[in-house]
Amino acid sequence: MTKTPTMTEADFTLFTVLWNQRQNMRTPAVHFTMARWLEAMNALANPRLLLQAFRGSGKSTIAGLFAAWILYRNPDLRILVIAADEALAAKMVRNVKRILERHPLTAHLKPKTAEEWGGDRFTVQRWLALRDPSMLAKGIGANVTGTRADVIICDDVEVPNTSDTAHKRLELRERLAELSFILTPGGTMLYLGTPHSYYTIYADAPRAEIGEERVFLHGYVRLSLPIIDGNGESVWPERFTQAQVKQILTTSGPARFASQMLLQPRNIAQARLDPALLNFYDEEINYTRELQSLFIGGRKMVSASAWWDPAFGSATGDRSVLAVVYADGEGRLYLHRVVYLKINLLPEENEAQHQCRIIAAHAKEFYLPSVTVETNGIGKFLPGLLRNEMARSKTPCSVVEAISRRKKEERILESFEVLLAARRLYVHRSLQKSPFMAEMQEWQADGGACHDDGLDAAAGALSQQPMRLARLYGSGAQGWMQAARPMQGKTEFEV
Repeated sequence: MTKTPTMTEADFTLFTVLWNQRQNMRTPAVHFTMARWLEAMNALANPRLLLQAFRGSGKSTIAGLFAAWILYRNPDLRILVIAADEALAAKMVRNVKRILERHPLTAHLKPKTAEEWGGDRFTVQRWLALRDPSMLAKGIGANVTGTRADVIICDDVEVPNTSDTAHKRLELRERLAELSFILTPGGTMLYLGTPHSYYTIYADAPRAEIGEERVFLHGYVRLSLPIIDGNGESVWPERFTQAQVKQILTTSGPARFASQMLLQPRNIAQARLDPALLNFYDEEINYTRELQSLFIGGRKMVSASAWWDPAFGSATGDRSVLAVVYADGEGRLYLHRVVYLKINLLPEENEAQHQCRIIAAHAKEFYLPSVTVETNGIGKFLPGLLRNEMARSKTPCSVVEAISRRKKEERILESFEVLLAARRLYVHRSLQKSPFMAEMQEWQADGGACHDDGLDAAAGALSQQPMRLARLYGSGAQGWMQAARPMQGKTEFEV
């Protein structure tokens, strides 16, 4: 005869199966995978766990059963559920309360008084007299100072409303970092979710362009369950047939499908610029005086352009950016630098002079024949200052004035979209550690709240190609952009 589990003997898989049988449901294979993993990880010391699974996989349902199971094993535990908003967190708490009421192994945990059995918090029958409830729901923006928890479940804390801008993502990370002061020593931290941004908190590689040296969930044990397995089959075929998976792809679009169903971090907004279409290179420019030529990785450059989009005095507003582009004779364009100017004034300088000094230094460093200054708004008086700085630093680089009359979004699309599609845009790898890549990941053609200053400056420089100048740095040794000289050929024709 099979032994009936006693009050604390059932493992989590059996606990899950008993509940599903009570609900007249079968337990799918994907839920068995989650349940076995959660039980195994729960045995670790100081568990730090991330469960990523596709939308509709039932990961929150399994996490609710997991919460009920650990209370069944130890009624003195305190569980805090954090979600993007309190309503979502309370939904899990109500689900766990329902499980405890109806599961065949947990009926004894229901308290005798109704006031301990609320919708967003409840306290089971337990031995210890603790101030915090057995389970509590809070939104990510709520004040949880003074709360203590042995288990914290972060259920879909990253959603579009908390991750669609850089400011919101920073705020989300700051609030999640505070949870370490709430978790008791040796406690369990469990994240559940799907990525909603390329800069997701669930990323498995640091994003150097936003200053990350390690991922946000560093040291966490991960289980990722995309809807399609390694053989291209649905991991839950009873509910998500191949036809249904294709329909989800069609209706959601490739970016959202990759993010929400395949767990591949993407910008799920309707982006038009795909960084995957960029070609990266590591070589610096190499000017050969004897050949009067400039090379990148053995390829001779035939033209250069630079665009300065200036801005002053705002840490959170527009940024002052210089973009430098070269071109070779085969139509390839090289976005060599996108420089976000950092202000470090000398005592005798004002900010305008300081920025002009930086631009002149870069013009000399990159052998630029000219720099175009966007004179919209504050840029009207800068060309004269920049010419003076070029002369002072003995930088033979001309200064061109330009006024942008078209919408910024149109300029960016026109400059980038065709080049990306043709795979003819090459980008120096240093840009991967600059804000430029974040701008490209998040840029939206309909205009949005994200920064696009680097994109705008790069679009300006790209729009000026090809640019052929008769000489650079004089007519002598440094004229690497030699103009074509006319030649007269002798013929037998009389005109």
